[in-house]
Amino acid sequence: MFPLKSRIGYWIEQRGYMKKHIAKQLEITPNQLSNWISGKSHPTIEKAFKLADFLGVKVDDLYERGDSNGS
Repeated sequence: MFPLKSRIGYWIEQRGYMKKHIAKQLEITPNQLSNWISGKSHPTIEKAFKLADFLGVKVDDLYERGDSNGS
């Protein structure tokens, strides 16, 4: 199994959005968004699609696959 590395923070920064604004648009708490960015939790499929649409990227772009060695 390959770990997923969040790229959500990268895309938010690239688009210049405030995290609080995105959280409000997705109807989640800023803490939930922070957890997604840090990888502590992951969005539901529905929220992942909403976030990707909001950021103008594909859902696949929100995460990258790490290797099984943890590097």
